Amino acid sequence: MNLELSLHETRVIGCLIEKEITTPEQYPLSLNALTNACNQKSNRDPVLNLDEATVQQLIDQLSKKRLVSEQSGYGNRVPKYQHLFCNTTFGTLKLSAQELGIVCELFLRGPQTPGELRSRANRLCRFGDVAEVEAALAGLAQREDGPYVVRLAREPGRRESRYAHLFSGEIAATGEAENPEVFADLAERAPPAGGRMDLLERRVAELEIVVAELKQRINNPQQ
Repeated sequence: MNLELSLHETRVIGCLIEKEITTPEQYPLSLNALTNACNQKSNRDPVLNLDEATVQQLIDQLSKKRLVSEQSGYGNRVPKYQHLFCNTTFGTLKLSAQELGIVCELFLRGPQTPGELRSRANRLCRFGDVAEVEAALAGLAQREDGPYVVRLAREPGRRESRYAHLFSGEIAATGEAENPEVFADLAERAPPAGGRMDLLERRVAELEIVVAELKQRINNPQQ
C-alpha cells in the first residue's frame, strides 16, 4: 500500500479503528462522534482540537483515497462513517488482530516502545508478553507488501527503542532498523506466550559472552 497520510488523516483512521473494536455498538461514527474521538484527551498524542468542518474535509480526502466510506441506510438520521483501511472485502491490506492493534496505537499516539504498545494495545487485542509485541512488529517490518513499521534510534535515557509506522512516508532510522536481519533475529528469538523468562535468560547469556570477550581484549590488547 503506497500511502502518504498526514497526522490528521491517521488520527481519523485510528479513531475509526479504535471505536470499531472498543465500542462496536456505536460504530460507524457520526461526524460529531468522530470529531470528539479525534480530540479525545486520553490515549492521544498529540492532543488535537479539530472542528467538525476540518474533520469533514479529512473524511472527504480519505474517501477519495478509498480509506473511509459513508454508511447510509434506513434509520440513519445523520451520516455515519467507517474505515476501509484494512481487512475489507475488496481491500488489499490484511492485518492480524495484533498487527491492527499496534498500527492503531501508532496512529493515535505516535512512536512507542514495545512495552508501551503492550500496555496500551491490550484494550484492542491480546498480548501475552512483550515478546509477542516484538514478534508482531517484526512481522510488520518484514512484510512483502511493506514495510509498515521501523525501529527508531534509541533516545538518551530510554532502555527500549521506539517504533513508528510508515503509512506517512519514510522516517530516518538507525542502521540497526534498516537491517532486515535485525527484525528476522527478533522474530526468531521471540518465544511463545509464557516464554518470556527463557528469552531474558538467553539475552543475559548473550550479554555475558560479549562482556567476557571485551574483557579478554582489554587484558590482552595484542591479540
